[in-house]
Amino acid sequence: MFLSIPEFIGHLHPVLVHVPIGILLLGCLFLWQSRKDKTEHLQPVINVILFWGMVSAFLSCITGYILSTTGDYEEGLVEFHQWMGIAVAAISAFVYYINKKNILYRWQTMFTVMLLLLIIVTGHLGGSLTHGSDYLTKPLLDPGADPDVAVKRKPIPNVQEAAVYSDLLEPVFKAKCYTCHGRSKQKGKLRLDQPDLMMKGGKDGKVIIPGNPKESELVKRILLPKEADHHMAPREKAQLTEQEISLIGWWIENGADFTRKVKDLPQPDKIKSQLLDLQKATIEVKPLPELPTQPVEKADQQSVAALTNAGVVVLPISQNSNYLEANFINPQMPLDSLIHLLAPLKPQLVSLKLSGLPLTDQMLSSIANCTQIRRLELDHTNITDQGLQSLQSLDQLYSLNLVGTRVTATGVLSLKSLKKLKSVYLFQTGIKGSDWQILKRAFPGALIDSGGYTVPFLPTDTMIVRPPKRKG
Repeated sequence: MFLSIPEFIGHLHPVLVHVPIGILLLGCLFLWQSRKDKTEHLQPVINVILFWGMVSAFLSCITGYILSTTGDYEEGLVEFHQWMGIAVAAISAFVYYINKKNILYRWQTMFTVMLLLLIIVTGHLGGSLTHGSDYLTKPLLDPGADPDVAVKRKPIPNVQEAAVYSDLLEPVFKAKCYTCHGRSKQKGKLRLDQPDLMMKGGKDGKVIIPGNPKESELVKRILLPKEADHHMAPREKAQLTEQEISLIGWWIENGADFTRKVKDLPQPDKIKSQLLDLQKATIEVKPLPELPTQPVEKADQQSVAALTNAGVVVLPISQNSNYLEANFINPQMPLDSLIHLLAPLKPQLVSLKLSGLPLTDQMLSSIANCTQIRRLELDHTNITDQGLQSLQSLDQLYSLNLVGTRVTATGVLSLKSLKKLKSVYLFQTGIKGSDWQILKRAFPGALIDSGGYTVPFLPTDTMIVRPPKRKG
């Protein structure tokens, strides 16, 4: 019981620290007012206020020092905060003394202004220790943002190529753990913001046992009832989702490696489903310049589910719309079988991405039946001019990407009947230099993108180096 008394006294610091702030600010205000109104009757009151402000400032310094010995905070920031707190106490004692003795009358205002600035700086440093170094500026940089509400991840176009820790888990730890276990604050001497410190653990030992999530203290505390004292995250903070907990356990079970990719780890069905959900949640859907104006009924959900389960990302093209975009980013079954699964979605499908896949001319005939397609990305596939001829039925097509294919001008010219076609991307194709003008005349008003961009040469791009002049 005796050993817990210092810690108890230290925990009084957040309570006591607000007392000198209020009292000293009030004392400074009264002192400034007395100078303005020449009201000498305020002098005894000011002395009392400054005295108790001084006493509470020294008590705050003592409790703050005891709290700092727990090791739960960043040492550099704690030391700076401590010295600023000591300065507040010292200046408050000096202001009390010169006011009580009525000396240095002309300098009293300057010292109270100095005291006010020290209070502001010390308070800011205390807030940084408690809430993070960017707690003051974060609302200005991202108004309305709450780091405890949503995990911000960079888009994950292919979850199998994502790094398990840095792409999937680190954003979770950053949003929901760093406040208490980051650079500014380390409850239980535990830091989770660096891999080596995470594996080192805290004052109670290691929190991660690679290969054994059930015995890992990190997982144990996450799974504790929310009302439990040691539950993570604290009950007043946003809690980890079931998906996040599952992925953390999966990562630890497979060795808690900080460098391996998703594809390097075994993936049970539950994990595979969660990974696909994560991929879909982070893919940005780019709006189409032209969307159908007529309403359409909702797509068959069994067909959507069949594609999703096979690794195809199927998402609404815009909010509250039944029109869809399909992205064959990570197909898990033969491509020709997946292409046939698009047939039930042809009334809703307006955007289709098949980039970098072993797509053949024969498969394009199935795509040609989806006549609502506005955007079609076939770049880096195996299609030829023969396959392009089957796309003549896509009379709503607006954008066509053929980069890195073997198509020639003959195949592209077979699509000149598509009057709504506005963008055709043809970099690294079989089109010859003399064909570009022919294509531009065949598609008036459309962008025929050759990808052969040149940067204009400017005089400022040249540096003239002259030999040094000889002396003498």
